[in-house]
Amino acid sequence: MAKRNRKVPGINASSTADIAFMLLIFFLITTSMDTDRGLSRRLPPPPEKKDQKDDIIVKERNVLQVRLNKDNQLMVAGEWSDIKQLRNKAKEFISNPNDDANLPEKHAAKLPFFGDVMITDKHVISVQNDVGTSYEAYIQVQNELVAAYNELRDELAHSQFNKSYAECSEEERDAINDYYPQKISEAEPKKYGGK
Repeated sequence: MAKRNRKVPGINASSTADIAFMLLIFFLITTSMDTDRGLSRRLPPPPEKKDQKDDIIVKERNVLQVRLNKDNQLMVAGEWSDIKQLRNKAKEFISNPNDDANLPEKHAAKLPFFGDVMITDKHVISVQNDVGTSYEAYIQVQNELVAAYNELRDELAHSQFNKSYAECSEEERDAINDYYPQKISEAEPKKYGGK
């Protein structure tokens, strides 16, 4: 008997490109990717041309100097400090509860929901670090400063509206933000050294 040449049936490959494309889309959609997050800061508007020649003078009592050296050691207002103390020092500086002459000056303002109040909206927290400061220490300082503002705002919301800052309406949050405006200034990193 003679051997027959059998023909092998062909495989229809017309849909393999479509399947590969759908698998690619599926994996792109379902895969989570690490995303970098930045610090939320509102930049001031660019100065107008006529204002560029005028220097803004800020009173020394209105500025809280926060410095980090290359060894991640923290200095607050000219004194060596621990990161655990930074939040309370910042809260005291921002609010100036006893109208201390060494803390930011208070002035009268009329705010919605609050009426006539004394606020310290001219304060600035100036953060400057060494070029050798670790990223972790830098972020810890930023977190503590933002937490100080958040705690003050939450305390004010509880005392004024009997609810947390997060539960307040947008108008109430705007009034609280006017009461405690977040003013953190980033200075260019320098070389400081150790103690």
